[in-house]
Amino acid sequence: HLVVDAEGNFSPAIKWITENEDPKIVCHPIVSLVVDLVWDRVAFRKFLCGKLWFLFMLVVFVLSQSILRHLDLGTEVRSVLLRDSIFGCRCFIYIFSLGHGLAYHVKRTARSYRALELQHVGGVKVPSYLHDWQEAASLFLVFFLAMMLVLEPILHCMVRGNDAMLLQKRCDASQGLLFPYSVMSTAAMLLYFALLADLSVISMRVSAYVLVCGKMLTEVWLFLFGLTYFILTFACAVCSLGQISDDIGGIHTVGFELYKKAFSVYSLQGYDEMADEPIFKLIVFL
Repeated sequence: HLVVDAEGNFSPAIKWITENEDPKIVCHPIVSLVVDLVWDRVAFRKFLCGKLWFLFMLVVFVLSQSILRHLDLGTEVRSVLLRDSIFGCRCFIYIFSLGHGLAYHVKRTARSYRALELQHVGGVKVPSYLHDWQEAASLFLVFFLAMMLVLEPILHCMVRGNDAMLLQKRCDASQGLLFPYSVMSTAAMLLYFALLADLSVISMRVSAYVLVCGKMLTEVWLFLFGLTYFILTFACAVCSLGQISDDIGGIHTVGFELYKKAFSVYSLQGYDEMADEPIFKLIVFL
């Protein structure tokens, strides 16, 4: 029953064992044997094919957003070819990556609402499959790609420009769209690379490293919270001193200087400037 259930379908036992997060059960020889058989004989090939397609999408996206746009080929013919290549890569992303992602999430959302597989998040019922961070990141990726399509400067120049503006990304119609488009592109790029974390399962060593890093993120957030608390405390204390010079600034300026000291990026010139402020110098050293 670890592989096939009573109805002949794939058993959810491995999923239950994973969600239980009990290392004693996971390390059991029988469970380890079953997981290795399923992974080697069934799941690995399908997983790798899916990730290779996703990796190809990422390469096309990087070409269109980060590489081709910064090339300078000199001649007009090559510039036109470069412009056509950028437009072709972006169309490929909008059709296959955005289209596939949109169809996938619409199908999963409709299935979740029909089966009442919902969770309350801030008083709103959302599909339970979005509890997985990768599914949520995939949904955000679809959103940012859709916003890129809406803000696409090339399309706005094609619609509102003339024949000379064909496939151009800079025209009067796109001047106010370049910055928000770049923000959406940056967010989508980060999500593309974040979703590649699944490839770590190919190597047990890399997978273990990623798992440890994920567990350490909680400790990092606690450290940053504690550091922010103490920096805010001392920044407010410094600003309450009557004899402190006005050149030091407000709480935000003092806090930023204390952050630089905490991360060892405070300049030597800054220490010299604190010579006239002995109390501030004492607080910085504390």
